[in-house]
Amino acid sequence: MKKFLITISLILFFFNSGCGIYKRSDIKDNPTDVNERVKRNIEEGKGLKFLKKNKSGTFDFASSNELWRASLDVLDFVTFTNASYSGGILITDWFSSGPKNKKSDGISLKITVRFLSNEIRADAIKVNIHERTCLDNVNSSCSVIKIDSILEDEIKLAILKKATILTKSDRKRKRKEFLKSGKKLKVKPTGELK
Repeated sequence: MKKFLITISLILFFFNSGCGIYKRSDIKDNPTDVNERVKRNIEEGKGLKFLKKNKSGTFDFASSNELWRASLDVLDFVTFTNASYSGGILITDWFSSGPKNKKSDGISLKITVRFLSNEIRADAIKVNIHERTCLDNVNSSCSVIKIDSILEDEIKLAILKKATILTKSDRKRKRKEFLKSGKKLKVKPTGELK
């Protein structure tokens, strides 16, 4: 009962403390860009964090995620319109391949890679390809469709292969650094590594 009363008291405190939970908000008062909103909220001190004692968080940085790095390497031939690591998505800009001829004029492709997991496995990423066909190079008369192509599977396979290679090279590098440092591996009596 005591915990329940404390919880209710905390909830009431947050609602009555003016922390802005139910503050009326107009679209004209808020920036439309996500990064600007985040920056403004940080500057104003808004946000709520719950921390656990003596527990460290798990941080996945783009430079340590092999799938992300492999995707950037495989798709380095085209520019990106969206590369959001935290959102788990890569979207290329529209691009045309090869020399222009009458058949390929006005046709361009866009590749989307969605990350469903950080593990290197077949169902960890999803690749979609969209085709845009424009008449007379006018953007207003374009049609966009999702195409099913073997290129999706080839890109996915190339990303997975590259990620595997990156993982192996990272492990070798870490092993060399560990052996070079001269540290000994300590084993607990239960068999777990320290």
